[in-house]
Parts: sequence; structure tokens; C-alpha cells
Amino acid sequence: YRGDGSVPASPAAVWECIKPVAGGLRAEWDKNVKDFEVVEVITENISICRTTTPSAFAKIISPREFVDMVVTKQYEDGTMLSAATHVEHELCPPQANFIRGFNYPCGCFCIPVPGESNKTQVLTFFQTDLGGYLPQTVVESFFPDNIAGFYSNLKKAVKTLKL
Repeated sequence: YRGDGSVPASPAAVWECIKPVAGGLRAEWDKNVKDFEVVEVITENISICRTTTPSAFAKIISPREFVDMVVTKQYEDGTMLSAATHVEHELCPPQANFIRGFNYPCGCFCIPVPGESNKTQVLTFFQTDLGGYLPQTVVESFFPDNIAGFYSNLKKAVKTLKL
């Protein structure tokens, strides 16, 4: 799945809301992130992270957990990237109260809009296997609304920032 939206805020403000760091803002505004933890820091821009999600879609989708290698990068033009893919990690065995999901290569770009310092293009790519025994129709119904909610909630979150 691909999402593409414009957020009326600077790239720095948008990045502050979505950057994958322990204690970051993502779990506060993203309804699909219950908790985010950094399991291991490999380098300044590469870490192993665990994300848990609450139940969703009228509790048809049970809570999930995802363990990913996450890479962040800032490009010369000011674009910021967070990219991830599933990994197994000895410090993250599957937990009994969660279904282990798998993120295939996915990511989020915060792209400055030329000539508009207070506007950011946010481009997202999701390739997620939610795991468990969900009918494909449930998965296909869940993701489009989920992506739209991501952008709506992100716009609300950046309005509350005091940078």
C-alpha cells in the first residue's frame, strides 16, 4: 500500500511526530501504535525496534507486534526517511498476548515542498503481513482506512507541537 499526502507543517515538525525513537511522539497520536521500543542500537541511524499495536477493526484484528530493523537517513535536499523490514532478534521472542506480524520493506519519506517551508509531502509505503488467520477481505478493508487515518492524525499532531 502507498500513501501520499501533504501536511501543513515544516519537515522538521513532521519528522518530530514520526521519527522512530524510544519515547517519541508516534505512540501518542498514531492510533495503530500502542508502544514503540528500541531493542538494540546498531549505529546512529540503524536500530532494531519493536512496535506493538492495539486490537483494531472492531477487535476483529487482535493486538500485533512487529520486530524490525529500522534505518533513518536525511538527504541533502532535507528529505528525511525512515525505512524498515522484519528481523528476528534474540531479545524479542514472540509474546503470548500478541500475534507476530511481519513488515516487508516499508518506509516513510518526509519531503520538503520547494518554496513552501511550512508544507511537507509525506510519502508512505506499507507491505505488512498481519499474521494470524485473517480473511483477506478484512485485511483489504483495514489498510485503506488505516492509511487515511494516519494522515489525518498526523496533521492534528503537528498542530500541537511547540518547536
